[in-house]
Order: sequence, then C-alpha cells, then structure tokens
Amino acid sequence: MRQIILDTETTGLETSAGHRVIEIGCVEIVSRRVTGRVFHRYLNPDRDSDEAALAVHGLTRERLSREPRFPEVAAEFLDFVAGAELVIHNAAFDVGFLNAEIRRLPGEHPPLDNLCRVLDTLALAREMHPGQRNTLDALCKRYDVDNSRRELHGALIDARILADVYLAMTGGQSALELGESRPRRGQGRSDAAPAVVRNARPEGTLRVLEPTAAELAAHEAFLARIAKAAGGRCLFQDPPAA
Repeated sequence: MRQIILDTETTGLETSAGHRVIEIGCVEIVSRRVTGRVFHRYLNPDRDSDEAALAVHGLTRERLSREPRFPEVAAEFLDFVAGAELVIHNAAFDVGFLNAEIRRLPGEHPPLDNLCRVLDTLALAREMHPGQRNTLDALCKRYDVDNSRRELHGALIDARILADVYLAMTGGQSALELGESRPRRGQGRSDAAPAVVRNARPEGTLRVLEPTAAELAAHEAFLARIAKAAGGRCLFQDPPAA
C-alpha cells in the first residue's frame, strides 16, 4: 500500500480571501515503511502572508519571490501523489488549499480528492482519544515522537513528524530513515552497536495464560481501528469465512 504523508504552509487561513499555498511537503510510505522519497517545493504566492501565518512559518514574500509558482510544479506534484492514499492532519484545510491551486490551472483538472484517497489523522486521533488535545504537538508528546527540530512550522519537517506519529498511532511501528534511526526524545545518538542480552530459559513447564473475553474484545476493537486507518482488513485479523 502506497501512502503519502502531506503537509502545506499557506499565506493565511482562507482561500476565499485569496490566500495561497507557499510550501508543499510529502513523504512516501510503502507497506508501512518510509522509503526516503519525498516531494518538497516552496512556492511564490505573489502576495504577502498574514502576520499570524508569518509568525508560524517565517516565510516572507521576499524569500519566496525566487521560487516557482504552483503551475510550474503542478504536474510533478500530481504525478507524485496520484493513486496514493494521502495522510494529512486536518485534511480539509490542506486539500481545500491545494484544490484552490488546481482550479487556477489552465484547462480542466480533477480535484485532489478525486485522484487520491484521503485519511485525516486529526479525525482518527479524535476517535482514538476523545476529549483530549489532538494537535500534532500533542500527539508527538502522547506517542513519544521527537519534534525538537520543529522551531517553526515547515511542510516537509511536519510531514516527517506526522509520518512517525501516524505509524505509532496505527500499530506502534516507528518510522526509519534509510540507514538511520531517529532517537527518542531525551536520548542521544550513539554509533556503538547495542549489546545483545540473552535471557536464560527457566526450567519447568511453560505456563500458558488464556485471554479473558474482555481482553479478546479489546484486542478485536484495536485491530478494527488499525484496519479502518489502513483502509482495509488488518493482517492480524482472521480472514472472512469462505
């Protein structure tokens, strides 16, 4: 299964006020593995950012004036995401802005959500953690994902962080860069190989503890949440009867 973790930065909050996308960041995941392929572009919006938005991302109009406009990167972007499932935190915002950019292209083009399935991790988090804060920073804290690199919001760095959060939310799999593991918060990086500890097997008959009915029900509910997030049946669920 191919998924694209996607984030954008914009000049403001409303497309109806003429606000534009100024950064797109995408991280590819295939079969729950971060592949190392990314799509990342800054864009010239031909306008200023609102003060509140500028305080979030720090991308000034002068800084972006040297970057391409969306029509110059649209074909490459749409080719990168086509057919994948988009995983986005607060998907309605990012998809709405990208669809507004697509509508400005010459000719007829289908909206982004016609090209891709969309999974909203904010909606998923609210279902899994009702009544709790479910911002990306809050989820990083909840799932012990390191977001210390995030001084300002940026589309690519936020997409990388969301990839870690999404994998933790949907099964505990930690994302890995190619050839590099990310340390947990509060842990340093070490070049030394970890020591291998072997536990001696105790003598005697192995005791088997059967799960209770309540434990089995909780397990099935957890597998159902994984299947829903993955867009299909979970591999750990029993296959349907023939």
